Amino acid sequence: MNLKLFRVVALVCLFSCSIPAVARSPLVLLTDFGTQDGAVAAMKGVAYSISQDLLIADLSHENPSIFTGAYRLYQAEQFWPANTVFVTVVDPGVGTARLSVVLKTRTGHYFVGPDNGLLSLVAERDGIEGLRQIDERVNRRPGSDDSHTFHGRDVFAYTGARLAAGVITFEQVGPSLPPESLITISYRKPERVGDTVKGIIPVLDIQFGNVWTNIPKSLFDELHIALGEPVRVRVFHGDRLVDDTLVPYQRTFGEVAVGKPLAYVNSLLNLAVAYNQGSYAAAHKIDSGPDWFVELSPGPKK
Repeated sequence: MNLKLFRVVALVCLFSCSIPAVARSPLVLLTDFGTQDGAVAAMKGVAYSISQDLLIADLSHENPSIFTGAYRLYQAEQFWPANTVFVTVVDPGVGTARLSVVLKTRTGHYFVGPDNGLLSLVAERDGIEGLRQIDERVNRRPGSDDSHTFHGRDVFAYTGARLAAGVITFEQVGPSLPPESLITISYRKPERVGDTVKGIIPVLDIQFGNVWTNIPKSLFDELHIALGEPVRVRVFHGDRLVDDTLVPYQRTFGEVAVGKPLAYVNSLLNLAVAYNQGSYAAAHKIDSGPDWFVELSPGPKK
């Protein structure tokens, strides 16, 4: 190779190497499959068969109910960039008449999954830009027509990967559905009643046993409870009183002694209750879901 040709090749290489890679939309998986078998890996394999350039991430695979999955999605999706595609599978009605859909929110996120309430919390917060039924004649893994119990692999991962990789557009998912047709989950919205704010325990901060509520700090602030002052925490499972405890309102765990309880504002800016280095949920036998209710009110001042 002569010097002139070498210089040309070097310049071409330098120019081409400076061009950023074509961006791909992230593909995020949420299921109730756990990770003890090959189900999640199979979904990822189907996605990579569409494009090996995809960025695939796990949100959660330990979701024992539709509501838990809906809240975990609600908890995390807001921190992902626009055009992220979420494949969501908590689907006890797989293979039945429930619809397979793709939801586009006004925040520019896409959600692929069953229409069984799993997508309702993000739709409520972010708004619905569009809703489409998946046309399984074209958006289904080839050769899977006789498989009726693994739509997570055969329909949702396949369609989500095609959408994230740009193989199909949102309009090519399938026929449009009216936004109001999306199945929703009924739950108690946070409210103030006199000197009490009420809500539910949507999920636990499961690793640490902290009890999260859906009561926003802005609503709690209406009670004018200052830092360090007591909060009365009452927890009900249905109509049964499970817990009635006084705890101080603090910024963070280390502001109380080890093993002592507190109320604090969690990472979603909602109220929560915890022990410093202990499990409040285990100690008070508290679980989560739309039938677990919580009431917070001012405690007696010294």
